[in-house]
Amino acid sequence: MTDTYPRANVPQEQRWDHADLFADVAAWDAAHDALQARLADLTDFQGTLAQGPERLAAWLDTFETLERELGRLSVWASMASNVDTEDQAAVERADRINALGAQFAEATAFATPELLDVGIDTLRTWLTHDALQDRTRWLDRLALQAPHVRNADIEALLGALRTPFSGAAVTHGLRANAELGPPPARDAQGVEHAVTQARISTHLESADRTLRETAWKAYADAHLARKRTMANLLVTGARQTNLVARTRKYDDALAMTLKPLEVPREVITTLLETYERHLGVWHRWFDLKRRHLGLERLAPWDVAAPVCPTPPTVTYEQAVDWLAASLEPLGSEYVDAMRNGALQEGWVDRAPNDGKRMGAFSTGWGGSKPYIMMSWTEDLASASTLVHELGHSMHSLLSWSTQPYPYARYTLFAAEVASNFNQAMMRDYLLDQHAGDRTFELAVIDETMANFGRYFLIMPTLMRFELELHDRAAKGSGLSADALNDLLADLFAEAYGPAMEMDRERVGITWAQFHTHLYSRFYVFMYATGIAGAHAFARRIQDGEPGAVEGYLAFLKEGGRMPPLDAIRRAGVDLASPGPVEDAFAILGRHVDRFETLLDGA
Repeated sequence: MTDTYPRANVPQEQRWDHADLFADVAAWDAAHDALQARLADLTDFQGTLAQGPERLAAWLDTFETLERELGRLSVWASMASNVDTEDQAAVERADRINALGAQFAEATAFATPELLDVGIDTLRTWLTHDALQDRTRWLDRLALQAPHVRNADIEALLGALRTPFSGAAVTHGLRANAELGPPPARDAQGVEHAVTQARISTHLESADRTLRETAWKAYADAHLARKRTMANLLVTGARQTNLVARTRKYDDALAMTLKPLEVPREVITTLLETYERHLGVWHRWFDLKRRHLGLERLAPWDVAAPVCPTPPTVTYEQAVDWLAASLEPLGSEYVDAMRNGALQEGWVDRAPNDGKRMGAFSTGWGGSKPYIMMSWTEDLASASTLVHELGHSMHSLLSWSTQPYPYARYTLFAAEVASNFNQAMMRDYLLDQHAGDRTFELAVIDETMANFGRYFLIMPTLMRFELELHDRAAKGSGLSADALNDLLADLFAEAYGPAMEMDRERVGITWAQFHTHLYSRFYVFMYATGIAGAHAFARRIQDGEPGAVEGYLAFLKEGGRMPPLDAIRRAGVDLASPGPVEDAFAILGRHVDRFETLLDGA
């Protein structure tokens, strides 16, 4: 059998530099215990915040100092457990830090109700104090929370519930990442290939249809074998989210997501209406792909099938070079920081080892490196994933280095703009550099359609699914595994169109394969708005619009100092309007046109 890669065999240069945070487990344990002992420093402030601006300043200093230490501990523990879910000691540390996070939330739960009792107007008069002069945005966000903050006892209970309420997501993840155990796939020559989270995407993108089919079915069937457990976990997560939303007096779970982001519900409505209006672009793409593959009907395992006959092998270093060249308009300071992080400073844990969690992400905390977890597979898909995560990491680096701690974190709504911007820039650079090279152009089209497929087809479909899931859960409707499968199969049938021969049960179980997304309170819609904003920024910079580069870099450095829609709008793109989403579908349509031209010219 091929494709196995034990974690113990991973070279050091392909691992993240954990020593930047803690030298070893003993150092992490000591810091964990020290922070736990200091929780009393937080509760000592209870009942005293009304004493005046000096006391408030002391509280904020203590809170933020300990919160930063909690973040440092969390990043170390989560990275260690995610790169090897079979490492039980690492999993245990991740559970310990989740528990400590809940204790931290419980210990600080008194503060917001107590400050609101002081009154927003009074607190504004305190902001003239020397230690509080840069706290206007902090106070504005506190005022935004005011209608949804409960008394100290309820806030303490909600804080304490963080750990038990994370159980569904954690358990689903463990089942999927450490206990899934699908049988091996087989290629056309009968060679077996391990079906792991790190390798499944590679198998589904293979030119070998037998390998694609056997891998897709093995992966789907392993989830189907656990559908009742996974459905119970997902429904439990939705009901818990609905419960918290009701407790905090939001209209619904979506409102609990959008209000802290300062994003109006109309953004969701516009996105989904635009998506549904442009489904014909996707139907055309799948029909052209069916024709290219010589099939009467596509099967679900053909969705990611390559259209390039001989895709290029891409080294990790080559991908970094391509990205650096494509981002030259942003200046050497940006490009050099990105290159050093990717090649020399241990940001990226990239080996596709056994036990590694599915997917990819960028993580970190102000003061740490902006770490990346992914599984590198020497192709354009991996290059695309890498540059996406480097977009997140550079966004974090610039925010952390520019803003003071209270404003250093940007919102999730802003996050997906920077990541998709990198992909848009590199894609256009590669098409320009390889214009006329039909094979390479087809390879870039593969990467393009995979990226758009994830963010402009799968994510809007999952958003529609998640909205319906929470609505049914709120109404007390029955939510069996089969009901979830039927719902998602219907939504995907609408997305794929008539070119697809649906395998309803296996397509329907796709929800179980997105446990990292569907417990994250509608995070999926932000991928679609993010790719729209990213292409709008890329177009402005490539067209040489005055101030476009400066505006984009200013957005990256803005952190959380202003509402994300305002920060993006100030940089020249209005994601509250339908324009960027419409324009992104136009870009998608042009790539489909390009494919049709290449296909007809073969």
